[in-house]
Amino acid sequence: MRIGCIGLGDIAQKAYLPVLGTLPGVDLHLQTRTPETLERVAGSLHLADGRRHTTLDSLLAQDLDAAFVHAPTSAHPEIVERLLEAGVPTYVDKPLAYELADSARLVALAEERNVSLMVGFNRRHAPGYVQCADHPRELILMQKNRIGLPEEPRTMILDDFIHVVDTLRFLVPGPVDDVTVRARVHDGLLHHVVLQLAGDGFTALGVMNRRSGSAEEILEVAGQDSKRQVINLAEIVDHKGQPTVRRRGDWVPVARQRGIEQAVLFFLDAVRAGRVLSARDALETHELCERVVRAVLERSGAA
Repeated sequence: MRIGCIGLGDIAQKAYLPVLGTLPGVDLHLQTRTPETLERVAGSLHLADGRRHTTLDSLLAQDLDAAFVHAPTSAHPEIVERLLEAGVPTYVDKPLAYELADSARLVALAEERNVSLMVGFNRRHAPGYVQCADHPRELILMQKNRIGLPEEPRTMILDDFIHVVDTLRFLVPGPVDDVTVRARVHDGLLHHVVLQLAGDGFTALGVMNRRSGSAEEILEVAGQDSKRQVINLAEIVDHKGQPTVRRRGDWVPVARQRGIEQAVLFFLDAVRAGRVLSARDALETHELCERVVRAVLERSGAA
């Protein structure tokens, strides 16, 4: 398979290239507009000059079987549109775009062209979170906190809180009939946001605090007198009377722990099988994020 990787920032280097660069049968091509980065990263993977590209035109000329987009979010609409127009199955980091209209347009284009489009919600593939989907889920609580990182609301919600939103959507056990948003915005920056989703017999809470005393991610699902807790995607604690702790094995790669390896294999397996993947469900996460953005801006008086 001839695979293109567009954008060579931290997420590509730390998470995706360690997977793509070791898969058998993959002819990997890299593209970035920064020649120094291209030479360094391609050199570390021992890729020949013919697999190194500084323009999207050059990459598209390689008759790609699939592409991974890890460029900055602001560049997603243009890059993804060109890939889809060329008929290239595309995996793109979340979010598809900062503006909902752009995301909806790309999903519609993929469907019109009958080309796979997958958004990288890796937590749906993370082993600890997959196991939570098998647990009673009357109450779901997810926290993803940072230290000293208040940010402009749309950027924070679409670049980071979207993981919380999508994970709640993945885990809720039924239709949502009530959505509530609370937030603190100071001097135009979002300090914390809380999303509540509720339906028949369940409540799901998503929390992000950018002025927290700790960088952490904690997921809890509870019901029927039992609770499963996943700490930083690495440690699973089952509570039923006495807690039982299961920790990530010493040799388990971070990409596998975080579901990135599984997401990559899921996408490539679909490409090999000729199965077209739809981003329609991912668009619903973007729509809910837009609802959160609007609620936050209304509360801050910026809408």
